[in-house]
Amino acid sequence: MIALEDSVADVIGKAQRGLGVSDSQVADRAGVSIEQVRAARDGNANREVLTKIAAVLQLDGAALGGLASYQPPRISIDGLAMFNTHYGDMTVNAYLVWDPRSRAAIAFDTGANCSPVLGKVDDQKLDVQLILLTHSHPDHVADLAKLRSTTGAPIYISNRESATGANGIEDGREFTVGRLRVRSLLTWGHSRGGMTYYITGLEKPLAIVGDAVFAGSMGGGNVSYTDALQTNRDKIFTLPDETIICPGHGPLTTVGSEKAHNPFFAAEFRAKSPDSSQ
Repeated sequence: MIALEDSVADVIGKAQRGLGVSDSQVADRAGVSIEQVRAARDGNANREVLTKIAAVLQLDGAALGGLASYQPPRISIDGLAMFNTHYGDMTVNAYLVWDPRSRAAIAFDTGANCSPVLGKVDDQKLDVQLILLTHSHPDHVADLAKLRSTTGAPIYISNRESATGANGIEDGREFTVGRLRVRSLLTWGHSRGGMTYYITGLEKPLAIVGDAVFAGSMGGGNVSYTDALQTNRDKIFTLPDETIICPGHGPLTTVGSEKAHNPFFAAEFRAKSPDSSQ
């Protein structure tokens, strides 16, 4: 099982940076000491302190307090393969999605090394017809040249970004590969052109989200924290709860599970459905 990408301290740090608030400002507004804030950032804080800090950072206190023990559901579905490769001191995910009947396939990102992807293509006798990129950060496109030269498939990326050999696409672009239907959803904020790909045609719908959302967290709002939050709400959290979220880092999860357990988003969904649990 792949571990969560972010810890409690990571989530707090991303929210602080996104909102532009210092440790001392958090302490003043939360009514805790600066030592307690720093302890939380070091991963050492009780739930009472975390709840107070969460309120200041517009996070869900219950979800933040439970993050250390959160495990998203185990997911296995025919037609989906995940590849987790090492890029420097971190790991990054790439995906293959295919129509089990026709064997027509789509590759999403490359990770640090696309050899495992190509191995799966050979093993399953797949025909890769598209390469779709979530964004152009180096860890996600590091082996793009090899993937393209081996498969011969056309490459697409948001027209707000660029990658060698890639064609630009806009929000709402649709693709058909075998029985798979894919729609592009612009989920920017972590990067200028972050793209989510919503896929139907398998047993359950999929969302290949890049660094827009992680299990229990989200990508840092490197370009715009406000827009990262809003586009995630508008484009990902409006998808069916059963939708499998395939993130760029960390384990698979579902829209429903993140509505209940993601500190950045859980509060609004708990308010709407106080009795829901995922």
